[in-house]
Amino acid sequence: MADYLVIVESPAKAKTIERYLGKKYKVKASVGHVRDLPRSQMGIDTENNYTPKYITIRGKGPVLQELKTAAKKAKKIYLAADPDREGEAIAWHLATALNIDIESDCRVVFNEITKDAILESFKHPRPINMDLVDAQQARRMLDRLVGYNISPILWKKVKKGLSAGRVQSVALRLIIDRENEIKQFIPEEYWTIDAAFAKGAKSFDALYYGTAEEKVKLTNEAQVQAILKQLKGDDFTVQSVTKKERKRNAAPSFTTSSLQQEAARKLNFRAKKTMMLAQQLYEGIDLGKKEGIVGLITYMRTDSTRVSETAKTEAVAYINDKYGEEFIATTERQTKKATNSQDAHEAIRPTSTMRAPETLKTVLSRDQLRLYRLIWERFIASQMAPAVLDTVSVDLQQGDVVFRANGSQVKFPGFMKVYIEGSDDQKEEKSTYLPDMAEGDVVKATEIEPKQHFTQPPPRFSEARLVKTMEELGIGRPSTYAPTLDTIQRRGYVTLDAKRFIPTELGEIVHQLVLEFFPDILNIEFTAQMERDLDEVEEGNRKWVDVIDAFYQDFEKHVQHADAEMEKVVIKDEPAGEDCEKCGSPMVYKLGRYGKFMACSNFPECRNTKAIVKLIGVKCPDCETGEIVERKSKTRRIFYGCNQYPECEFVSWDKPIARPCPKCESLLVEKKLKKGIQIKCTNDECDYEEAPVQ
Repeated sequence: MADYLVIVESPAKAKTIERYLGKKYKVKASVGHVRDLPRSQMGIDTENNYTPKYITIRGKGPVLQELKTAAKKAKKIYLAADPDREGEAIAWHLATALNIDIESDCRVVFNEITKDAILESFKHPRPINMDLVDAQQARRMLDRLVGYNISPILWKKVKKGLSAGRVQSVALRLIIDRENEIKQFIPEEYWTIDAAFAKGAKSFDALYYGTAEEKVKLTNEAQVQAILKQLKGDDFTVQSVTKKERKRNAAPSFTTSSLQQEAARKLNFRAKKTMMLAQQLYEGIDLGKKEGIVGLITYMRTDSTRVSETAKTEAVAYINDKYGEEFIATTERQTKKATNSQDAHEAIRPTSTMRAPETLKTVLSRDQLRLYRLIWERFIASQMAPAVLDTVSVDLQQGDVVFRANGSQVKFPGFMKVYIEGSDDQKEEKSTYLPDMAEGDVVKATEIEPKQHFTQPPPRFSEARLVKTMEELGIGRPSTYAPTLDTIQRRGYVTLDAKRFIPTELGEIVHQLVLEFFPDILNIEFTAQMERDLDEVEEGNRKWVDVIDAFYQDFEKHVQHADAEMEKVVIKDEPAGEDCEKCGSPMVYKLGRYGKFMACSNFPECRNTKAIVKLIGVKCPDCETGEIVERKSKTRRIFYGCNQYPECEFVSWDKPIARPCPKCESLLVEKKLKKGIQIKCTNDECDYEEAPVQ
């Protein structure tokens, strides 16, 4: 019979921990929360200091009964939920349900599920931290007050199944604001003059810079032609050579946000998938008979980049053995703390540096291994010496025309030997070699080519870019990023096209209503301040009731106003102007989860539906009378064709754009490449193309 009962959230975590603690300990799982606010009602007494009404979650009765039975037989009970607000709240709910004194040493916390960390944590049990619990309660109740007050109004005024929330509504606002920026964007013309030069047998590239006195921005072809007319012959003189040594530091170990961003960039993982895999790596993987179940990474919900001294020491030993002493970081680099960073526990890192990714190929799934490798390499690199790059800048002059060539090469790879951080625009730092040149040398221009460009609108948000923006603005917390992105997609407020968020018509309608009647909910600074208020509660500097009351007093007035004044949005079945090909009844437009579609008005007798043909504002280049429309193939792949089909058979997989090729007046299209979208001429005899953009 075990003397001690340990309760954790996850069954996988329970198995791992029980093995480390030995026979005197029985480890059981609560399988997440056992108590919560009721789903069928608000569950908060706003007239009585916002007292919450907690009930046993449906389906958790047998789990709780099993825990109560085990608790009666145990000499002592330890609550070992995750080391954050949510984990502290789970521990508090369990203590309440099992009649455990919250001021007793019943709480144990650890940042990694390894034998040393577990055994050490049980040497230092502590009481439940009610400041952490209150911060979680405040967040839960704020979210409930917002959701359970606004959502019913949206159900009544728009359609069932809609919702609004503190964080999700701001995330939707960011996406819609960006879409409006894109729609209002007016491209501006600009030019570059690219040149190829040769010094002896060696060639190199340079760009037009300006005059000897200043950099010149080229905005039209007339400027370019005026510059080209100044050039006499191919000889240019090396006016100046500037050499510098530049150090590049490694990125710090992962936080939740940076892990989600980098996994999206490098592994093409959605935020939800990243967190699911990270949870598995944290809770424990069976490494075989010799080691058993072992947690491979530290806790994955964190906004801290701090790393323990033990982990640093182990990493240094590995780096010294694998790469040599010169690759070890010699100075402690100060990392910038993220907005509202709590530094509650460590960054995300491997629990053992010595457990290299290649040694785990047989025990991890393909995706688990890819994520583990990313975490492991990032951590190792963070403890390595900076990379050293030699850079050189050369100005080449003829008369008053100056071209500039830039080169760089890696002098010492440092951390780049292991890992290089990705970027949203996918630009890579490559070595560019320039031949040795000195002031007064003469080089020859072998080619000079002017190029026309147009400025591009800001890119739509990818998951990685949206998470980064939310973090920078102080909206949400590590635990909320992935659920927030999932919610706005499930509600049908946004769709993903080429991994970029686009608001739906439904999303636009909901956003406009929330903006009109609940402006504070969509106010970015208001939401960020609310997060700071919750942090104040966690730190014991504010009472949770005061934070909720300060919010609710004004919010309640907005709810009453919205309920009385918000007009019902009647989404009428608009005639589509054509008949159903199945039954002959008129087709109508309906608003669905992903926007408008066509459906038979004879529903439910006839369930025929059709996608709406989408005009893209481009005349057909073949017949010159039809309009190009967006269509979908049987495999749901988007293509473009003339709306006069079958009379006109124009078709293209690439999206045509409204402006003609500046060189030959032919059709321009957007080609999707790995590095982004490139605008290119469709005329095989024309070589016009623009630089790819994300």
